[in-house]
Amino acid sequence: MTLVTAGGALAETLTIATVNNGDMIRMQGLTQDFTDRTGHTVEWVTLEENVLRQRVTTDIAAKGGSFDIMTIGMYETPIWAANGWLVPLDDLSAEYDADDILPAMANGLSHEGTLYAAPFYGESSMLMYRTDLMEKAGLEMPKAPTWQFVKEAAAAMTDRDNDINGICLRGKAGWGEGGAFITAMSNSFGARWFDEDWNAQFDTQAWADTLNFYVDMMTESGPAGYATNGFNENLSLFQQGKCGMWIDATVAASFVTNPNESTVADKVGFALAPDNGLGKRSNWLWAWALAIPAGTQKEAAAKEFIEWATSKSYIELVAAKEGWANVPPGTRTSLYENPEYQSVPFAQMTLDSILSADPKNPTVDPVPYVGIQFAAIPEFAGIATEVSQEFSAVYAGQQTVEEALAKAQALTNDAMEAAGYR
Repeated sequence: MTLVTAGGALAETLTIATVNNGDMIRMQGLTQDFTDRTGHTVEWVTLEENVLRQRVTTDIAAKGGSFDIMTIGMYETPIWAANGWLVPLDDLSAEYDADDILPAMANGLSHEGTLYAAPFYGESSMLMYRTDLMEKAGLEMPKAPTWQFVKEAAAAMTDRDNDINGICLRGKAGWGEGGAFITAMSNSFGARWFDEDWNAQFDTQAWADTLNFYVDMMTESGPAGYATNGFNENLSLFQQGKCGMWIDATVAASFVTNPNESTVADKVGFALAPDNGLGKRSNWLWAWALAIPAGTQKEAAAKEFIEWATSKSYIELVAAKEGWANVPPGTRTSLYENPEYQSVPFAQMTLDSILSADPKNPTVDPVPYVGIQFAAIPEFAGIATEVSQEFSAVYAGQQTVEEALAKAQALTNDAMEAAGYR
């Protein structure tokens, strides 16, 4: 007998593409709750971040129809919505309370005022550090540190004999991996991807200062092989007690403070992402969000899943099973008004970081694009993937900073000229 859902629709099997981050893995473990409520079942395609981006982009551009729901972010959503590739989420239920979504997240996942993807979790980036190692080094972490303090602290906390790296940072190629980190960092050094006429800016002193500072600090205080480390690799190192500091997504806070997963759970402090005294911090703004590709035959069921996975009740479900520290952060105003969540040690720092990120004014000097760790133009993903590969080659010792920046300048200008920007 075919199961009928409460809404009267036939039960469906939804195919969902998602990233292999901890919150998504947790969601997969709770999917039976969705099936029990609706009758719909779910098949998961779980991919590493760079692979996910490539797969969903290829599929949606070619109208491949492989997925009923895709996990995408603030970069893709407005661009794909403008192309007519996504189903608008303008008819979600009153109970869902779309107005409760944090404005920073709703704005980044909308096109012309309409929501096209619902945030599963939202993030900025911040500095996580070992309080015991900081104390041992005789230092005190400011709430708003500078890059110079971070570099000096990293050197003081490094203990090669005991396999402790003073700092762990992304170096992995990929526009949303190491590329995202170094771009956000460059903003605080006064760098930018393009000037107001869409000319590449990698031939500037600000970019040279950014890359040289990063390489010098990581060579002195970072882990071996950092050129291939992304979010998950650095998370593992930090949880194993092998990092004194880690600057990355605010969503990592629940994992590094979870005693079931982290050997240093009771020794973690938090601070804002560093700056250089130029008025811009190096924190980004992002949401991993769920969207429905246009043309799916299962739109109604897909919307039911999105409402379930990004709802207040899902947050409460995770809290009941895993504790408030482990709920998906950064998406709803009501979460940060909840007294139980306010007691979570990283909750306020996460919110402060999100609210301080300004994608419309991301750089010291003006730019023609929106976005902090990306430029919200269709060509960016391809260009930035190539640029990040050149940078990772520097981190691996395969070329110099000067060589990488010269290549980045040339390939970016060539691509922008071919696309008609210049």
